[in-house]
Amino acid sequence: MVINKSKSAFKTIAEAAEDLGVATHVLRFWETKFPQIQPMKTSGKRRYYRPDDMEILRIIKDYLYEKRYTIEGVQKIFKNNRLKDIIGGTIQSDFFEDDIGNVPSADELISQIEPTVAGVQPQVIEKVLEVMPEEKLTEIRAAKEKLQGIKAKLVAFAD
Repeated sequence: MVINKSKSAFKTIAEAAEDLGVATHVLRFWETKFPQIQPMKTSGKRRYYRPDDMEILRIIKDYLYEKRYTIEGVQKIFKNNRLKDIIGGTIQSDFFEDDIGNVPSADELISQIEPTVAGVQPQVIEKVLEVMPEEKLTEIRAAKEKLQGIKAKLVAFAD
């Protein structure tokens, strides 16, 4: 399933693997070999790759598949050079470039993080909320408030 996401959206392991043209088990293996790859993990151990992670993965793939380095060779490159020098500083400068004028709502952010939620019927969501334990609802509300705080900071930053 292809979902058009903004450049700043996090990607699941399946989306990252598809973008890079490698299998998901390859990404998991690279995580064990390169400490620079640090995707966010949910309490359920689900991985979400940030744009910086994706850039590091592209560089690793390029060294391994195109330049034909060994894993040890790529590890030496990362060990002997600052990550900022390897990446070239391009990620941070344009991270929000395509979104700066259009900061998404908390609901949009949640739907980007968990694409399967975006297509769920409202009645299904209502049923889930009815049976969800109160402490989980409290956690979700706290996360939503945190996202709204981040949104406010981004809006202030854009101005």
